[in-house]
Amino acid sequence: MNFVRSHAVDRIRAAIDHPIIDGDGHFIEYYPVVRDFLVEEAGEGVAKRLDQMMNGSSAIRELPRDQYRSAGAYRYTWWGVPSANTLDRATAISPNLMYARLDELGIDFALMYPSGGLGLMNAHDEELRHAATRAYNRYYLEIFGGHRDRMEPVAMIPMYTPEEAVAGLDHAIGELGLKAVVMAGVTLRPIPGAENVPGAKWVDALAHDSEFDYDPVWARCEELGISPTFHHPGMGWGSRLSRENYLYNQLGHFAAAGEATCRAIFLGGVTARFPKLRFSFLEGGVAWATSLYSALLGTYEKRNIDAIEHLNPAKLDRRLLTELLREHGPTQISERLDRLEEGMLLLNDPDDPPGNRNEFEASGVQGPEDIQEIFTKRFYFGCEADDPMNALAFAKDINPRGAEFQAIFASDVGHWDVEDFREVLPEAWELFEKGALDKAQFRAFTFENAASLMTATNPDFFKGTAIEDAIGQALDPRSASANSHNP
Repeated sequence: MNFVRSHAVDRIRAAIDHPIIDGDGHFIEYYPVVRDFLVEEAGEGVAKRLDQMMNGSSAIRELPRDQYRSAGAYRYTWWGVPSANTLDRATAISPNLMYARLDELGIDFALMYPSGGLGLMNAHDEELRHAATRAYNRYYLEIFGGHRDRMEPVAMIPMYTPEEAVAGLDHAIGELGLKAVVMAGVTLRPIPGAENVPGAKWVDALAHDSEFDYDPVWARCEELGISPTFHHPGMGWGSRLSRENYLYNQLGHFAAAGEATCRAIFLGGVTARFPKLRFSFLEGGVAWATSLYSALLGTYEKRNIDAIEHLNPAKLDRRLLTELLREHGPTQISERLDRLEEGMLLLNDPDDPPGNRNEFEASGVQGPEDIQEIFTKRFYFGCEADDPMNALAFAKDINPRGAEFQAIFASDVGHWDVEDFREVLPEAWELFEKGALDKAQFRAFTFENAASLMTATNPDFFKGTAIEDAIGQALDPRSASANSHNP
């Protein structure tokens, strides 16, 4: 078959002078191949356990409704891949077909993320989790063979423990030779004392207040030239536990998971201890990041180690307070001023917390400029093409301190929200047409930011690819656009 770009794609490509990098496309794994690899890796018994996991929706449907919560069950994704558009379904399955259609879609290079494999990264079955991850990563390597000049498959790295994450990195990057990874940014762990209750879980965001030390994982990423990328669902915890409505659980769930991971990495000081690393949070957009950034700035202003003294209960003048309440308080209060200490209990314990009260200490930030540097230079945010809130990344007149965030164009092809693969680039271009982005910002969004994410940790990431020369020019320090948009 011959594939010709749509008129809309052709018009966009004629108007720009740079490649387009898809920072988050998805392929749909062909399960029979993965299963055969898993049998070779761990045997038929483990493969049958994966069969059960892959057919989990039927088991949930048969579960009595009143048992959903105790079982940790909720309405999960249904009808989530292209069907009526058979060409797009085949494209998501076959790298050969995707490769043939890239020009039609207006994409020069694509980072291709898993679909069915993503849920395995936090499977509680340890043997299955390890073996299946290795089988899937082998699948990604072999099925994309010969096409990596324009598509790079992304390896899955389970994060249930630091040891298995390091082992996964060594296998996927060190042995298989893959160059990019996707990690689960949170892990649901059994609540102590309720280990036998499937629905009793707490959310471990790994980088802060975890039972494990994940610094060896970040160190190995730095050694291997890997930018940690997080793509984890937020369904199944918090308020997203509806037994009836998938959309209730789905809306905003990637943003919630990304925000939890980002908050933990920031307050846990990972960026301070590993200054070479860049971190990417996918499929949740950038609106949550602008909100978190703004909240951190405002909170730092009022609760940094010096400002917090304004709230120190020891500074309360009880004599003056008594006089003021006696003179101006309603009778119900003035009659009870002999019980003043009883009335001061709310959030006013002078001994809480004990010891160090600098809750920003671990983050390593010394001022608002450090918060801005982390969010605008060290963090990247995957933004689906049809999200109008992507414009917030470049809204320097709105974002505090004139911040501009490193948003990354993401097609999300292969999943239910893309009805026609050919429409993705035109959807992203709409922000330019509406005046929300200028051409330099569109270039950063669709090219430079993804390029800097990968090359910051691995300068040779694009070596041998179809856009190698364009990458070299874009990241040349003498380039005006590089000076404007890259760290």
